[in-house]
Amino acid sequence: MSSDHAQSAGRPAADAGPPTGTAALPGGAAPPPDGSAGTPFLELLARGAPATAYEQPVLLARAEGRSAEWIAALDHAKLLALRVRAELEGRRRREAELSALFETAHDLAGLRDLDAVLQAIVQRARSLLGTDVAYLTLNDPARKDTYMRVTEGSVAARFQQLRLGMGEGLGGLVAQTARPYVTDDYFEDARFQHTGTIDAGVQDEGLVAILGVPLMLGPHVIGVLFAADRRARVFEREQIALLGSFAALAAAAIDSANLLTETRAALAGLERANEIIRDRSAVIERASDVHDRLAELVLRGGGVHDVAAAVSQVLEDGTVEFSEAAAAPADALEASRAEGHAVRHGDDWVAAVTTGGELLGALVLRGHRGLDPVDQRTLERAAMVTSLLLLARRSAAEAEQRVRGELLDDLLDARDRDPRLLRERATRLHADLDATYVVLAARLDTPAADADQEADARRRLWSAASHLAATRHGLAAARDGGTVLLLPLQRGATATELARRTARHLGTAVHEAVTVGASAPVGDLAAHPGTATAAYAEAQRSLEALRLLGRTGDGAAAEDFGFLGLLLAGERDVAGFVDRTIGRVTAYDDRRGTDLVRTLEAYFACGMSPVRTKDELHVHVNTVAQRLERVGRLLGEDWQTPARVLEIQLALRLHRLSSPARG
Repeated sequence: MSSDHAQSAGRPAADAGPPTGTAALPGGAAPPPDGSAGTPFLELLARGAPATAYEQPVLLARAEGRSAEWIAALDHAKLLALRVRAELEGRRRREAELSALFETAHDLAGLRDLDAVLQAIVQRARSLLGTDVAYLTLNDPARKDTYMRVTEGSVAARFQQLRLGMGEGLGGLVAQTARPYVTDDYFEDARFQHTGTIDAGVQDEGLVAILGVPLMLGPHVIGVLFAADRRARVFEREQIALLGSFAALAAAAIDSANLLTETRAALAGLERANEIIRDRSAVIERASDVHDRLAELVLRGGGVHDVAAAVSQVLEDGTVEFSEAAAAPADALEASRAEGHAVRHGDDWVAAVTTGGELLGALVLRGHRGLDPVDQRTLERAAMVTSLLLLARRSAAEAEQRVRGELLDDLLDARDRDPRLLRERATRLHADLDATYVVLAARLDTPAADADQEADARRRLWSAASHLAATRHGLAAARDGGTVLLLPLQRGATATELARRTARHLGTAVHEAVTVGASAPVGDLAAHPGTATAAYAEAQRSLEALRLLGRTGDGAAAEDFGFLGLLLAGERDVAGFVDRTIGRVTAYDDRRGTDLVRTLEAYFACGMSPVRTKDELHVHVNTVAQRLERVGRLLGEDWQTPARVLEIQLALRLHRLSSPARG
């Protein structure tokens, strides 16, 4: 494949995700307090208006002479509404694609008419890709050429009757390389062999941009599925993958038809024993039964283990299990993927579960030494259905992970979010923002060999963190080269214990050392937007302190470091240290007008002697004792231990230095 084509065929789709924060209005203007600027756009979203309609409220406001602030608010609401519209359209498109694949798989499971199934595949491919024409060609081994089998949207008779020699045209290039090819302008593309017959047919049809993907049976190309437009067009990566999925189903339909033809021919040719006919009928009945069961599983949202159980019931002499790729026999798994069929491994049979060249696992049939062709095809079709189910589960999980990350990003970045809306979004994710949480910053500490390996490691960390957050009713997002988590704190647990458990869990999941820094427990995050941001900064300081101390792969909270956190952290959070250490005492003085801070300073200056302290303060010794008792209730019974005394004295010194000079 040429480099220019590789770039064309493998273009990434443009990012069009939803916004993760609220952008400021032009000129710093604040939106109307009642939020009425967004009302017309909500109505447009509700009725599914076209994108051009979203400009009308802004034009109307200008015509009415509205203020610049109002028009700026409308512009801002318009941009947000268009982003929401784009996200909704994208999700509807993805749902339509999955629905079409499942419908096609259902048609295949109940295959009766090959022409009808292939016509449905071509129709759905054309509809979902939004092309002018879609068509399918099949190879003819007898004539050593390829011919047009099914067309949809074609208007030229010569094009519909084309027969191509092997290696000619774009389809010949796809058949030779067994890879998808795409051309933005067919007649200007010199990568494949042009012929007068083919070019004349394409010109009659008026085609310009063409995408072709191979129909594969094992390692062999049996035909090509095309989508084409009568104008220049760039096919995105997702569209190429979608057409490839339809091509796989078309190949499976052809294989199924061939199998049924072979079975009928065998039955017609045998004519010698009723028991053979009964056996063959029983085999076909089992195949039909498993097809129906698999179709039912797909429709009611069954899992991979349900598929394995259903096939086990049909293949009576053995059990079928789903195995992860790492646990399956490597040689048999690779052979099954390469051949596209189930292969024998000792007394077992292995059918690879793949999608787009990626190994997702395998269906392993145990205790069934002899496997007739129908049962083998049954196992292979079960593997294909399993791959579709895994893809659907993966898409749903990734969508939920993105939503959890967006909510956490909003908590960390957007200080003007509506608390009620934040709580509603969290509730849909089974999270309670009114509970007590800990913010944790996690980072990998194993050096990566290159940028690709580092990016892959970060993705694995984010995936593991997202799974942990989903199971613990929390949130997770990729941030600052690592991952940030918001996890609920169980009654009786500490932030330190949670940080260490999280470090062990993530390290085990990604098979690398993961260091985790935690904040102090926080609560009521929806009502106090700045709380999550401050807690994240505190978690990052704890993470940095752990790394500077060489405690990679460990977890700790800010409370574990005391004043050492000030020395080790990149940013000196003096106010945070003072507040954590003597904040209750200073707050008590502010509320009650007492002088506990000055009493503490005198107490330590006098060598912790109450008698000398009362002389310094010119009060009775009982007054000193009462004040120190109050301090003990505020700071805890261990406030006079050596470690606490050191931190309290440092906090008092920093508090005095950071306060205005006393007259």
